[in-house]
Amino acid sequence: MGWAAEWIEQTKLWVRGAEGEKGDSQHRPLAQRLEATLRRGQEALSPRELRRLLQDMQQVADTALSDVEGGRHAQVLMDWYGKAEAPVRKDFWLLAIEKFGPDAKALQAARERYDKAGSDVERSEAEMSLRRALVSSRTRLLQRFAQPKGGMGFLVDMRAELLALPKAEQHYVALDAELEHLFSSWFDVALLELKSLNWDSPASLLEKLIQYEAVHDIRSWADLKNRLDSDRRCYGFFHPRMPNVPLIFVEVALLDKMAGSMAPLLDEAAAAADLAKANTAIFYSISNTQTGLKGVSFGDSLIKHVVETLTQEFPKLKQFATLSPIPGLRSWLSKNGDAALAELDDKQKAALEKVAGGVSAAQLLAALDDPGSLPEKSVVRQAAMFCAARYLGRETAKGRPLDAVARFHLGNGARVERLNWAADLSSKGLKQSMGLMVNYLYDLKRLDKHRSLLAQSKIPVSSEIESLCKG
Repeated sequence: MGWAAEWIEQTKLWVRGAEGEKGDSQHRPLAQRLEATLRRGQEALSPRELRRLLQDMQQVADTALSDVEGGRHAQVLMDWYGKAEAPVRKDFWLLAIEKFGPDAKALQAARERYDKAGSDVERSEAEMSLRRALVSSRTRLLQRFAQPKGGMGFLVDMRAELLALPKAEQHYVALDAELEHLFSSWFDVALLELKSLNWDSPASLLEKLIQYEAVHDIRSWADLKNRLDSDRRCYGFFHPRMPNVPLIFVEVALLDKMAGSMAPLLDEAAAAADLAKANTAIFYSISNTQTGLKGVSFGDSLIKHVVETLTQEFPKLKQFATLSPIPGLRSWLSKNGDAALAELDDKQKAALEKVAGGVSAAQLLAALDDPGSLPEKSVVRQAAMFCAARYLGRETAKGRPLDAVARFHLGNGARVERLNWAADLSSKGLKQSMGLMVNYLYDLKRLDKHRSLLAQSKIPVSSEIESLCKG
């Protein structure tokens, strides 16, 4: 039943591709171009070139050929695609959508049959019909491209190109939808391998860590070596068809307490922590590397696997937490801070007005230009902590936390544990959250409880965060 509903939703996108696009103001419809003799206007390929490309794609998807032979034809097209300009690639995409899609009439009939099913037996049979109707030559075409060496990466990169297109270009949504659907199976966590990355890993792999680090930029090889020191661990998920590229990786610090600042973690001159005293694992950076895998989630599985691996190596570890950025805080405060500050009591408002010149988000942000200099009892600092606690612990949209990083960790069963002042004074940290960072705690005994609370649109928070929310 669940799968059928999902596939029915997919047909809304796939049928659009099967029925064909009208084309934009510069391009004739694809069917007209294939029948034409001469190129017109800004069309990338001539009609003759377009027909030849279609023939080459049909060879790749030919059911009479074995997967090996089809893969050989796919390799030739992959080599051609690698040299093609963007407009030419768009013609390739359009051909994949319009000439290799499912039969629109068969899909519609299968959907109607499913909608009219009156019993579980009829519904099951209708679901199977729907599945068969959705298996198109486009599915086979894409599967054949995954056959040659480098083919999986080729498809992931191609989807990244599709995702980078302006929203106004809707011609290619069917191809994007089908790639995402295939990737959800091809990149299932059961097919991935968790690998430990260290200073002895191949240089080509270490270069990818530098390239793909998305949270705290790796400034140099010395910086990377520090992150791979004896008191650190780095793990990544790898796919067997993309063995040299971590799909996602996490950096871990092993400490004797919960980390409250990035500076000690990134200090290249600091001595390594004593592993004999380590009782806490801090996940301080998690980076997805492949834009083309957007919508395919394996971050929660990565954390679970890493926790299992760490506890086997270090049985004394009792606490698993993050030191995370709050990327949406400043933006939210700029737009919603006035309403949040209005909830302070009269004494707090008077104190803030005296120091900041008023009780508005703009005045508060102006007073936060140097957060590292503000003492703990500063009314500006206290007001900012109140707003940050409200943002993380109270604010939701459609029942989900507003902050993207919060959605990820809370969705995995963590809770908002502690706010850390002046924890990231880099230009990025100041721009995103006035230097504030947050610890999300993974209490292994309460993960299900926290998920249950989140399902009720209640954000799980510690008593410390709850107290801050009240001002």
